[in-house]
Amino acid sequence: MSDQIKFIVDNLNKEPFKKNYNLITFDSLEPMQLLQVLNDVLAEIDPKQVVDIREEMPEQTAKRMLSLLGILKYKPPGNATDMSIFRQGLVIGSKPVIYPVLHWLLQRTSELKKRAYLARFLIKLEVPHEFLQDETVADTNKQYEELMEAFKTLHKECEQLKTSGFSTAEIRKDISAMEEEKDQLIKRVERLKKRVETVQNHQRMLKIARQLRVEKEREEFLAQQKQEQKNQLFHAVQRLQRVQNQLKSMRHAAADAKPESLMKRLEEEIKFNSYMVTEKFPKEMENKKKELHFLQKVVSEPAMDHSDLLELESKINEVNTQINQLIEKKMMRNEPIEGKLSLYRQQASIISRKKEAKAEELQEAKEKLANLEREVSLKTNQTREFDGTEVLKGDEFKRYVSKLRSKSTVFKKKHQIIAEFKAEFGLLQRTEELLKQRHENIQHQLQTIEEKKGISGYSYTQEELERVSALKSEVDEMKGRALDDMSEMVKKLNSLVSEKKSALAPVIKELRLLRQKCQELTQECDEKKSQYDSCAAGLESNRSKLEQEVRGLREECLQEESKYHYTNCMIKNLEVQLRRATDEMKAYVSSDQQEKRKAIREQYTKNIAEQENLGKKLREKQKAVRESHGPNMKQAKMWRDFEQLMECKKQCFLKQQSLASIGQVIQEGGEDRLIL
Repeated sequence: MSDQIKFIVDNLNKEPFKKNYNLITFDSLEPMQLLQVLNDVLAEIDPKQVVDIREEMPEQTAKRMLSLLGILKYKPPGNATDMSIFRQGLVIGSKPVIYPVLHWLLQRTSELKKRAYLARFLIKLEVPHEFLQDETVADTNKQYEELMEAFKTLHKECEQLKTSGFSTAEIRKDISAMEEEKDQLIKRVERLKKRVETVQNHQRMLKIARQLRVEKEREEFLAQQKQEQKNQLFHAVQRLQRVQNQLKSMRHAAADAKPESLMKRLEEEIKFNSYMVTEKFPKEMENKKKELHFLQKVVSEPAMDHSDLLELESKINEVNTQINQLIEKKMMRNEPIEGKLSLYRQQASIISRKKEAKAEELQEAKEKLANLEREVSLKTNQTREFDGTEVLKGDEFKRYVSKLRSKSTVFKKKHQIIAEFKAEFGLLQRTEELLKQRHENIQHQLQTIEEKKGISGYSYTQEELERVSALKSEVDEMKGRALDDMSEMVKKLNSLVSEKKSALAPVIKELRLLRQKCQELTQECDEKKSQYDSCAAGLESNRSKLEQEVRGLREECLQEESKYHYTNCMIKNLEVQLRRATDEMKAYVSSDQQEKRKAIREQYTKNIAEQENLGKKLREKQKAVRESHGPNMKQAKMWRDFEQLMECKKQCFLKQQSLASIGQVIQEGGEDRLIL
């Protein structure tokens, strides 16, 4: 509240109010005085509000102020009950009501002046419908609306001209230059006419040349129309191809995909489009609007001199020094919380940049996809023109793809079965080799034991007997033997598995140790990665600072270029002025009278002589009026006296007539007698 009062007092002490208030005197104002201050501010916005509120009823004052605030679109806080409190506070001059109104009015005085000025002409008078049945009233209302629309357009043009930066001096210079060019063209046309008049049949040749020019213009117009129609045809063909590609892609997606995949794809597209609409495009729009606003501001400002540029440079240097001082203070503080926050901010900025980069890559990929689809359509058209064979598309291509997929799945299954068989065959072959080696070792050991015991050949004879008995019982025990072989094989495999487990136990222990070491290394890697990310963020911030410096240097370069172009324009203007001055001197010095008459000095001397003659005539006329003023006034007075005398005679005559109608008046000896 204190800041609000301070702002109000500061603005009231400035032009055009000059109230000389301070915070104490302003706060001690009575309600009537406060209402008068509010009325003065409203009168500055709208001159119709210049009223002394002591001579006005409070209800009328409140009604007048409320109507103007409604026109100015002031919105008091609160609902309907607060509106009634606002009206009562405005009537009695309540400070909580008037202070916000004054603060709002003084913040945007120039804007509200413009709004009040436009409201006088753009607030439409509502005419009842029954009055509009009259033709004259309806015509007048229609004319009133047309004038209102005309005022709108004229006001817009006026504002555009005000902000365009054109000055009357420049327009006058342009007009004078155009007049000189017009004179030169007229002279050139006259010289050409004189040359052409000496040629035979010049009228006929002029007519043919005119017809040739008309036909050339018509040819250019027709060529332009042809080019426009070609462009329209090209765009229509591109649009048709795009729509056909979209239709094919949608059919293909609908035929192959499931509802879940379609929903997932649609959700991804919706997310991407929502990101583009809600984040990327608004940022780009804001940047473009800022650039447009800055350019409009630059265009609307008048041309800057060297002194203005020096002033701006000094201001920029001051602001840069202030920024450097603030940065040094911040670095001196070196608060850890701010450092953490800066790290998080940098990481967030890096993530947002990566997100924008990925969005741009996706947009580029979509554009590349569209270009590739366009190229595919062109290639298909070319193949159809050359070979006559059509490329598979639509349902045929889908059938072909489904056949390939089914064959590829069958091939993968068969290939997997073959790989399993190969692995099993290799395993069995390896077990067979191991068993053979073991058998050979056992036989060799048995032979050595038999030789030691002195019964060599016993195993061989035992084998022969077993072989004979085996041959004898081979047919009976074939099935049982097969089962026994399988059980033996299973036992052997189990023994092998147990051996492998016992062999792999130390390897598993080592693997556990390695896993623990891997976990420690992953933790250390995460820590290093976080350190790397923080370092990368710091480097990114340094890079952004360097980019800002580069941007500042580029802006300085652009400013220097603008200064260079400005000096060149000034030099050209001075050259034009010097050329005009030399032309004036030539015209003034030349012996040709027509050239002398066109000189600006001769024109000005002629105008001066005409004005001097006119002044002399007016002085003579003034002298004659002064001399005849006294007699004319006397004559006018005599005429007025004569008029009064005649009026008196008229009244006397009328009175005599009225008396004669009543009776006869006889005057004798100074007496009047009435005879009825």
